[in-house]
Amino acid sequence: MEVPEGIGADRRREAMAGQVRVIVGVGSSLSALAAVRRAVREAEQRDAVLVPVAAWQPEDDPLRPLSELEHAARRRLDTVFEQAFGGYPRGVLLHPEVVRAEPGQALVAAADRSSDLLVVGAGRPGRVSGLRHGGVARYCRGHAGCPVLVVPATDLLDDPAGDLAPAAARCRTGLAYQV
Repeated sequence: MEVPEGIGADRRREAMAGQVRVIVGVGSSLSALAAVRRAVREAEQRDAVLVPVAAWQPEDDPLRPLSELEHAARRRLDTVFEQAFGGYPRGVLLHPEVVRAEPGQALVAAADRSSDLLVVGAGRPGRVSGLRHGGVARYCRGHAGCPVLVVPATDLLDDPAGDLAPAAARCRTGLAYQV
């Protein structure tokens, strides 16, 4: 992973000024996994910096210390890229962000340029809109000042490389995203 050591999010943003960016939400659903796969392809095609964003909230687990919740979000980044690619993809400049915020708000804040592309998963099928995991894609479409690409989980099944079937199967059985 090509991430400068010791550089905070603000300094990283300054370093990326003028660069094309693809921002992607990192979550624990199949559609989030599909979004990460698509975001990497988009970053490669555009020769863009990939900014994966993992948001976390104290309400995620009120009994755990905040440092543990932040660490779990960082591990989620590693896990998602491990499942999607077997590790962080080579040849794509990555600037991951772990943010204490609601997911939709964190993504819209990260995608703060009209030239950015924001990639999000379509959400979990069967969830009631507006509940805990619902509405991130809708929030981003309504508030982002850049193009928003919403990726359904079915994109995993249509993977042109044909190498996502094992990852999709693990996710369906609930083994993939345990943090």
